[in-house]
Amino acid sequence: MARLDERLARSPVRDGFVERQHFADAAAALWLDGELVHLEDLVLHDAHMDIRTPTHELTRAHAVLRTRRRIFVQKPDWALSRDGFLALTGRDGARPAAGQKSREVEGASPIEAGGRDDADEDLLAEEFAEIDIVLARSSKILSGADVPARTPRSDERPDLIYDLDWNEEERLAEWRDVMARTGDLPVILRAAVLLEAWSDIEVLQHATWLGPLFVAALLRQEGLAANHLASLQLGAKTIPRERRRARNRWDRLLAFVDAIHEAALAGLKEHDRLVMAKSQMERRLRERRVSSKLSDLIELVLSRPLVSTGMVQKGLKVTKQGALNLIGELGLREMTGRGRFRAWGVL
Repeated sequence: MARLDERLARSPVRDGFVERQHFADAAAALWLDGELVHLEDLVLHDAHMDIRTPTHELTRAHAVLRTRRRIFVQKPDWALSRDGFLALTGRDGARPAAGQKSREVEGASPIEAGGRDDADEDLLAEEFAEIDIVLARSSKILSGADVPARTPRSDERPDLIYDLDWNEEERLAEWRDVMARTGDLPVILRAAVLLEAWSDIEVLQHATWLGPLFVAALLRQEGLAANHLASLQLGAKTIPRERRRARNRWDRLLAFVDAIHEAALAGLKEHDRLVMAKSQMERRLRERRVSSKLSDLIELVLSRPLVSTGMVQKGLKVTKQGALNLIGELGLREMTGRGRFRAWGVL
């Protein structure tokens, strides 16, 4: 992992490598959940050029892709900070329950509690306002008036989708406690422990892929992967499920250590492949005009696993025939084997 990061620090294909890893890790995250998402569909969906109606799995994979990008553009310590943690888990805009706030006030010092009187009064007023709304609605229903269906609050979760007995707050607190207690461990061992704990605690119901992203952010924060966001789910894809879900905790820890190692090996191979592909494509730029868009096409191809004719048209501002001519001059490989809705990539 350190060797990969050192190469990326001075690599001419770093930006393209990072973007490609985002796509690959997003597809691997859904693969680990038992869903198959094709890279081609994910690339086209991200470019708003879907050739068919997006599936639920594709939408989830795109959520992983957006989250990886969001983490990477922020400071290395943002994801594991309080603000980053709340934002990534979708709790930054949620209003705490009344009982939770009252307990916080009970445990505060007299000075702090006195300073919160205004906040308590506002909270009490909000609760009474909600009761008044319910009473008014009940009176209208009893009188036979037409009452529109109640719109659920944004922080309410439907019973058919979420298990209401699943206390995510408590599980998140338990996982963060593990993170705090492992602060003196070596980085890789700490990362493996956190991956194992996230899998064992089953922190979130519908975003199991978020744990490896937090751990990847930890590797970046600690400087081991300062120049990229490690694709830990891509590495875990190569580890048999029997090892990742073994009954023995030590077997699971070794499996997650191997997953980190496999992620680094896959990254080294992909980086070397991109460097070689870039050098081969740049040979075609010899004796080309300065205004040629072939160099722009090289950058576009290196930044995506696949490119379509529409993506080349949009990115390079050329016609469809001009895009096809540039693709032919660069000698890209057609990856789909279709006559329509084709896509190209590097060998």
